[in-house]
Parts: sequence; C-alpha cells; structure tokens
Amino acid sequence: MSTSTAETTREDPLSESEFRERLRELPPSAKLVAKVLESDAPLSQGQLAEESLLPDRTVRYALNRLEDADLVGSRYSFKDARKQVYFLNT
Repeated sequence: MSTSTAETTREDPLSESEFRERLRELPPSAKLVAKVLESDAPLSQGQLAEESLLPDRTVRYALNRLEDADLVGSRYSFKDARKQVYFLNT
C-alpha cells in the first residue's frame, strides 16, 4: 500500500510522556539500560554492560527491545568504526 506523510518517522523525537509510556511496557533490563543511556550516552554495548552491571547477553536483549519500541538509536562509533554506540531517541 502507500505510505502517508503523517506517519511518525524515526527522525521525529518522542515526547517525554510518549517515551515513558513505551518504556513502561518493557522489561526491567531495558529500563536500566535506558537509565544508563539517559545519564551517559552514547555508549557501546560493552560500556553499557560495564555501567549497568548486566551480562552482555542481557544488554543485547534490552537493546533489541528498546530498538523495537523505537526508544534507542545507534550509529557507528567515531573512535572505533567496528562498534555501534547507542543513544536515546528523546
């Protein structure tokens, strides 16, 4: 079908209330990763694991859930192009 220009795109920042509502539905690990990113972003997956004290696998799961909810974005690191860094979409 056709796409509408009224659809929300990834470039549109989320309002604080919409961000919190989407985050509310996610597991505790995703909330913790979001809280770490809120205070210190952008961070790589390894840095997130170190800061949150969560296992790498749990951080990967949390990031996938946050990306599915369009709450976090990623880009390649300027310091090391082999790594992705993550940031909140607020």
